[in-house]
Amino acid sequence: MTAPGPAAAPDEELRRLAELHGVATSYRPAPDRTVAASTAAVVAALAALDVAASTPQEVRAALAARERELRERLLPPTMVHWTTTTSPPGTAPPGTRPSGTASPLGTLPPGTRLRVDTEQGERRATADRLPAGVHRVTATAPDGRTAESHLIVAPDRLPIPAGRSYGLLVQLYSLLSGRSWGMGDLGDLSELASWAARTAGAGFVQVNPLHAAVPGTPTDPSPYRPSSRRFPDPVHLRVADVPEFAQVEDRAQAGGLLDRAARLRADVLDEGALIDRDAVWELKREALELVRQVPLAPDRRAGLARFRTQEGQALEDHATWCALAELHGSDWHTWPPELRDPRSPGTARARTELTDRVDFHSWLAWLTDTQLGAAQRTAREAGMPVGIVHDLAVGVHPRGADAWAQQEFFAAGMSVGAPPDAFNALGQDWGLPPWRPDRLAARGHAPYRQLLRALFRYAGAVRIDHVMGLFRLWWVPQGQPPTAGTYVRHDAEAMLALLALEASRAGAVVIGEDLGTVEPGVRETLRRHGVLGTSVLWFERDWTGDGLPLPPDRWRADCLATATTHDLPPTAARLTGEHVDLRDRLGLLTHPVAEERAAAAADAEEWLDLLTRLGLLRPPAGDGSQTGDGSQTGSQAAEEARIQAVHRFLLRTPARLVGVWLPDGIGDRRPQNVPGTWDQYPNWRLPIADAQGRPVPLEELTAAPRLHALLETLRTAG
Repeated sequence: MTAPGPAAAPDEELRRLAELHGVATSYRPAPDRTVAASTAAVVAALAALDVAASTPQEVRAALAARERELRERLLPPTMVHWTTTTSPPGTAPPGTRPSGTASPLGTLPPGTRLRVDTEQGERRATADRLPAGVHRVTATAPDGRTAESHLIVAPDRLPIPAGRSYGLLVQLYSLLSGRSWGMGDLGDLSELASWAARTAGAGFVQVNPLHAAVPGTPTDPSPYRPSSRRFPDPVHLRVADVPEFAQVEDRAQAGGLLDRAARLRADVLDEGALIDRDAVWELKREALELVRQVPLAPDRRAGLARFRTQEGQALEDHATWCALAELHGSDWHTWPPELRDPRSPGTARARTELTDRVDFHSWLAWLTDTQLGAAQRTAREAGMPVGIVHDLAVGVHPRGADAWAQQEFFAAGMSVGAPPDAFNALGQDWGLPPWRPDRLAARGHAPYRQLLRALFRYAGAVRIDHVMGLFRLWWVPQGQPPTAGTYVRHDAEAMLALLALEASRAGAVVIGEDLGTVEPGVRETLRRHGVLGTSVLWFERDWTGDGLPLPPDRWRADCLATATTHDLPPTAARLTGEHVDLRDRLGLLTHPVAEERAAAAADAEEWLDLLTRLGLLRPPAGDGSQTGDGSQTGSQAAEEARIQAVHRFLLRTPARLVGVWLPDGIGDRRPQNVPGTWDQYPNWRLPIADAQGRPVPLEELTAAPRLHALLETLRTAG
């Protein structure tokens, strides 16, 4: 069945033009349903790629030019060669070329001369037996035509965990300790990882994106709308662990900072205040300005110099944006015109005038990178086979540093989102500008590769949010509803090859968040290349059969299996139906509350019934509790038993990794984020709390009998 889009569908010439530029003219939200994209959406997407298609004449001219370009070019801008073969013949999924097939260089005219400049600094006359890396290929045909291309040579599969392990999932800001300054920090992360490995046998700790945020008052608290994905946020620093902090000469001033930090911490842990990221950063910035006055020891100075050399132009751009934002505000679109271009003479002059502030922000990036690396070393030295799992957001804030520094790579006037589906009839607009696939390809996907290389430097694994975005993204024209968008395709083969290259060099695992509607063939392609998927218990049902919970032996093996995520209710709230009451109070229900409660109760009951039949949960006593005494203690014991049973179930599946949402270990009811809300709910600002909503610091958390019992269940069952 084909359904019409919100306006007239594209004609054949426009459809062909769009296809040649990777712009979809229709999509399939379900196997039996095709939706046509509107002509307006297709034309807008093409315009963002600098292709004029507003009139039939423009379409014909653009189509002829594109066909001629493809017909006459010697090489595509980016090519991929996989170094091993893992797929059986005829099983390569859509979007990738099977390993072992002929190189694209084999299509060159006879007599074409090649020059290959390898990443390792060699110059060759052939592309045979190249080492892994991104190499520059120059071809000269007998008729005088020349072409240049980037050739990515990468292993066919990414590293996978050596054995099965379980780990903890936590939003770092929510993990306060007696040493953190009002929100969780990298010192807390190191301490949690060390404790989890040595005491509980955990193999990893997964955290939220730690990307640099857009500064402002208030700062956008969402870690998924960062200023930069390339550099981390210094708000996560543990200032007291910076070696120079102990050498600050004015100890009275340093002591005053520690006193203010204690008050911020007490506000959250003792007074029930929300985490105030802005107040935390104001205090840390003041402290770091003081610390910077302490001269660096020779080895520390050398380390900073190496970091600045290694990060090069990208770091200089990021630090320059931060310095300019201090003067002109965080939205670079409102800056003086000469500063809106990172390569303008005006920006170069401003960078020189602001050298001290540029140096300060470069130093902050180095300090944060250093503590991130220390956290990973701590995790591995404590015995974790994976270590810290970092989260890569799907995009960046349009006002932030990356959007300014890399604006040539972003599609102007477009935003990333999602089309309407069964869970959101209006679609979604995430407010993130998309990368232009054509510009990425022309530069060998350099910004993407640099991003991966930086992240893998301190990660044992990386979780890629909305991993389907490596294949295609839903582009929404600014000012239009999400329904008025269309898909634009990326070079998935190149994106996956670079992912495999950088992950393999780092020895790191990759987990793709592939929840929701996924294009046919995508999961198969990711699995074939060793990218693990994400399976959440409540979503794992036999959707093509009876709709009942999926037995553990039918789960996929190549995944991270969890009971919940940061966007979903904690397990205790899901089992009791409290999440329905919360959504009712927030006005988010799409059906009468009684119907929603009944559906949630039936959902939980089906899962509990399966757990009971599998022998993972004792049958309930007559009063519905596991103890039968009807007391509050009995009710809590029953809840703990159910949550333990849920995690025993996850261990019954073949999943390579099993994740425990840390708040589940103490009965927290509150989700960290409720999609569809802004100021109606304190998203991304809640500390980890117990079943009564009382904030629990790291020291108390790691001593909690309830958490120990849950983790012991996992250790013994695993």
